[in-house]
Amino acid sequence: MAASDRMVLGPLVGSIDQGTSSTRFLVFNAKTAELLSHHQVEIEQKFPKEGWVEQDPKEILKSVHECVERTCEKLQQLNIDITNIKAIGVSNQRETTVVWDKTTGEPLSNAIVWLDLRTQSTVERLLKRIPGKNKAYFKSRTGLPLSTYFSAVKLRWLLDNVKEIQQAVDDGRALFGTIDSWLIWCLTGGKNGGVHCTDVTNASRTMLFNIHSLDWDPELCQFFDIPMDILPKVRSSSEIYGLMKSGALTGVPISGCLGDQSAALVGQMCFQDGQAKNTYGTGCFLLCNTGQKSVLSEHGLLTTIAYKLGRDKPVCYALEGSVAIAGAVVRWLRDNLGIVQTSQEVEKLAAEAGTSYGCYFVPAFSGLYAPYWEPSARGIICGLTQFTNKNHIAFAALEAVCFQTREILDAMNKDCGIPLHQLQVDGGMTNNKLLMQLQSDILCIPVVKPSMPETTALGAAMAAGAAEGVGVWSLNPGDLTAVTCERFEPQINPEESESRYARWKKAVMRSMDWETSEAPSNGTADKVTGGHGHTDATSGARSCVASSSRKSSPSSCPTQVARKEGEAGSVSDMWGFFVLPMCNVSGADQKRLTGRCLHSELPHSLLFERFNREG
Repeated sequence: MAASDRMVLGPLVGSIDQGTSSTRFLVFNAKTAELLSHHQVEIEQKFPKEGWVEQDPKEILKSVHECVERTCEKLQQLNIDITNIKAIGVSNQRETTVVWDKTTGEPLSNAIVWLDLRTQSTVERLLKRIPGKNKAYFKSRTGLPLSTYFSAVKLRWLLDNVKEIQQAVDDGRALFGTIDSWLIWCLTGGKNGGVHCTDVTNASRTMLFNIHSLDWDPELCQFFDIPMDILPKVRSSSEIYGLMKSGALTGVPISGCLGDQSAALVGQMCFQDGQAKNTYGTGCFLLCNTGQKSVLSEHGLLTTIAYKLGRDKPVCYALEGSVAIAGAVVRWLRDNLGIVQTSQEVEKLAAEAGTSYGCYFVPAFSGLYAPYWEPSARGIICGLTQFTNKNHIAFAALEAVCFQTREILDAMNKDCGIPLHQLQVDGGMTNNKLLMQLQSDILCIPVVKPSMPETTALGAAMAAGAAEGVGVWSLNPGDLTAVTCERFEPQINPEESESRYARWKKAVMRSMDWETSEAPSNGTADKVTGGHGHTDATSGARSCVASSSRKSSPSSCPTQVARKEGEAGSVSDMWGFFVLPMCNVSGADQKRLTGRCLHSELPHSLLFERFNREG
């Protein structure tokens, strides 16, 4: 088809949306914000050891190229001229850490994903070195607690454990970046002049960036022993970083960059102080815009940079609550338990039950993030009876996402002092209408979902189109296109909501203080210490399932448990996974039996037989 025959829709803007589970490229009309076409490619997550989560940076880059090319092909099939794409924005999973060789363009290891827990021992070691044992040392500069979540400790681990990376640093060949830096460097030329940069929103998630001076902090870099010459240059979220050097969009500027949650805040047009959004993806992330004031949380939230939409524009801050496991719990039900064949089936399964029947699920597969920041927590399902079935567990899994959001919103209301009157939502899980209704019921406020759900990609496109030198997208409030929304109102009374929330909080306490260490290579078992899930016995006892890992073995049985109180024992091939079938055990008996489970050398099957015989 001749170019002259193609539709001219005015300026278009592309958006690379690189997430934990998939990569997408989407193209929007800059005048109407209409989504014209997109393509998506799933990304593999690797779990080489318990608590480890990795991805291949080259696979991520390949997926970006594929998505761009396929989307352009689809646009041409729709008779849309791709030469009207005037800019490209990037949104990305934050904190995920990549180190590569600038002379070869090759990554020096797999990327360590934000969910990864391998750095817990690194965190504990670093905590002992905090100057004056000042717990506010990091938070006052970065807005963040010292945690496995953030990039600095991941980078420190790579330097300590991957010889190729330390050698590349010594040779002056190494570059560090989060996923945005890796992609922009590769897309703008790679080893042949690629631009090594990041934006303020991604930099603010590294623990190396001072959110007040808006630059890398030399003292923090010294504390973590990170050489500053491997760090990317920090830019605003909306400016031209470089030009695409290959593919169908060669020569198009990359001019927008935001971490995915900041991009969603922009895409939801939360530009006013006090406006908040929650994104339901692999994890769950609630951000509240606090304007040009950085509010330091006293209730377990993060202070982060929301956006800086231009080199000469002011920086805006946000309070953030992060949940590690949201959509990931649905994949766990599908891939690990096999109770559904597709993620979409969970809504139907849960709706058939209409209740969890007293079953509560704390999906702390990667510990608990905000407001607890407790890496030793592990997943737990409690309140089980002989009546409980997969429908109730599916319902409890959806409720868990909503309860975690409620915990964050409570903390946010305390920090801001202004209760939120409605919650704007986005992300893949918002297609689950039962989940959205449950969320409204548990929060006791309306939940508002835009009809165009791709707000993360839209936010990156808006930043790219508004950049100086591009100027095809106006961010003036009067020029922004109104978005139609679906609204979910609370349908249960506040007393019922509070009662369910209180029981959830009890389950959270039982998930605490589970610690597992890597299973030795000779096949001997993990070391496990039991937490509240074992010892808190009440009358009317119900079963409890606790799991330390998303990769718990479904087929193996525990062969040995802790020998002495306070001493970790061996659990063969179970990765810290326990089932206590208390369906018909009284409170007093449960307490005695739980104690025997914790301190006996017998297999559980023999232990229960002896308990029944001896009483």
